[in-house]
Amino acid sequence: MPDLSPGIHLSSASVRLGGRVVLDTLTLSLTEVRIGILGRNGSGKTTLLRLMAGLIAPDAGSVRLDGVDPFADRKAALAAIGILFQNPDHQILFPTVEEELAFGLAQQGLPQAQALAQAHRALAAEGRTHWAKAPVTSLSQGQRHYLCLLSVLIMQPRTILLDEPLAGFDLPTQARLARRFAALPQRLVTITHDPATLATADRILWLEDGRIAADGPPSQVLPAFTAEMARIGERDADADLAG
Repeated sequence: MPDLSPGIHLSSASVRLGGRVVLDTLTLSLTEVRIGILGRNGSGKTTLLRLMAGLIAPDAGSVRLDGVDPFADRKAALAAIGILFQNPDHQILFPTVEEELAFGLAQQGLPQAQALAQAHRALAAEGRTHWAKAPVTSLSQGQRHYLCLLSVLIMQPRTILLDEPLAGFDLPTQARLARRFAALPQRLVTITHDPATLATADRILWLEDGRIAADGPPSQVLPAFTAEMARIGERDADADLAG
């Protein structure tokens, strides 16, 4: 099982995009095993994911991932954290399945031949040896999403960031993915706008306009979020009717 400590730490971290403050002086210490980050579209969730992964640097403040700056030390970040994006086509880089799986291992310093051999072993363990030479374009949307998950898992990161991991799938696929995620030993940080997917989290952060609106267990945060979303929905409906 990966060592989960010491986690992700933000100190007065802010991000501006296009002259607008997207994340506003966030100070967080994320050490729990299952963490949910909840918020409406445009609340800053995806920017926070990119910040924690080191894909962007804060404009002010600092981010530490297992004790290192993930933006400045990309090699250390690769060992510490993986990301599963909502859209697999934003993640896949290579034309064949084996190349896609081997890429992250090669980035970690494994020779290409060994990386490919490990990719083949990973596919065999999943009962998908026949995928190895397959063009990525021949896979369905769900299969490409699954390939992205395998690409993350093969690198054995200590933390995995999940960006709307169940969105767009039918109910049986959602159930299979949810079981797979639940069984993983890694720390999972799930970013979503759907409160139903976070009922079993250890901790939930509600992000609103780039700030933390609430931070606590699901029993506290989820009812407050759901009530506020209902209030906003009713207000918008009234506005539409009035117009």
